[in-house]
Amino acid sequence: MRFDWDPEKNELNIRKHAVSFEEAQEAFFDPNALEEYDEEHSTTKERRFKLLGLSNQRLLVVVFAEIEDETIRIVSARKDGPQQRKAYAQG
Repeated sequence: MRFDWDPEKNELNIRKHAVSFEEAQEAFFDPNALEEYDEEHSTTKERRFKLLGLSNQRLLVVVFAEIEDETIRIVSARKDGPQQRKAYAQG
């Protein structure tokens, strides 16, 4: 599995959400992570997904797209909220 992201978008994400895309990668290796299709933000050119998973530090919500050659492009990442925490706990 490979990861990709826009470095400028990563810096904006750190300032806005205090979560780096480097940390967000870790959530993909959580065996209990939950994934769902993000219909609202998907287009005909790019299908987006949301992943709810643990990094080494905390529970994160990561928005991503799968691109060619099994590469995951991280779009955004943020800390969880009460609703996501409950969904993760319920599995």
